[in-house]
Amino acid sequence: MPHTRLTVCAQQPPLRVVRAFHLGDGTALTHLHNLSGGVLGGDQMEFDIEVGPRARAQLTSTGATRVYRHRAGMPDAVQRMQVQVGADALLEYLPDPLIPFAGARYQQATRIDLAPGAGLFWWELVAPGRDARAEIFAFERLQTTLDLTAEGRPLALERACLEPQIRPLTSLVRFGPYRHMATFYICRVGLEPDRWPALEAQLNNIADQMSRPGEMLWGVSTLPAHGLVVRALSYSGRALPGGLAQFWRIARRELYGQEPVLPRKVY
Repeated sequence: MPHTRLTVCAQQPPLRVVRAFHLGDGTALTHLHNLSGGVLGGDQMEFDIEVGPRARAQLTSTGATRVYRHRAGMPDAVQRMQVQVGADALLEYLPDPLIPFAGARYQQATRIDLAPGAGLFWWELVAPGRDARAEIFAFERLQTTLDLTAEGRPLALERACLEPQIRPLTSLVRFGPYRHMATFYICRVGLEPDRWPALEAQLNNIADQMSRPGEMLWGVSTLPAHGLVVRALSYSGRALPGGLAQFWRIARRELYGQEPVLPRKVY
């Protein structure tokens, strides 16, 4: 079976790419690592990721992304990701949670473009802060954008700005009793359109079984084309990774006829 190869054009501290591990289906598993142990005020980080035609890549982190307290006089910490998934390629992005510490100010901008036949499994988890220290929504600002396109046409455009000191997130019109959130995009360009409503119904059955009002809520929606999105809110973050893995397992079977391989961690 052909193997995907990792090619690093350039990298600069504090960001590093750990060498690829080959999985059984030819996928290259790669770890993205921040050598500084977290994100500091004023950091400007950029990832450019290109998955070539027919290649398969799985990206994960070596641990949670910790965003430290903002320092007076410094600009917000910023992370930008530019992602291209080539024709008939597959990208699985499965990082650990983002944890904004008390006083943190962080901006994240992501652009993903899918070529014909490209597949995507992309999840993100956001914690309210350090639960063990009762830092719940104590960050100053968390601003995120995501542009997901297929063959140059938009599938999803996300714009969010959370400022809990100005607009409390515990309000019933925002998070209510929940603290943690997760988003999971599942795409395969060019799949027969009638496959997506059927998969949405299948995954929503799982979402209903896992949801417990006041503790955790899951929901699944079909995108305008080529995919769907899973979202979750939870009081605790412990159950979210396992829930995402369950949706991933079912979707990968339906879309690729294969079992997923959970990323192993390196430290």
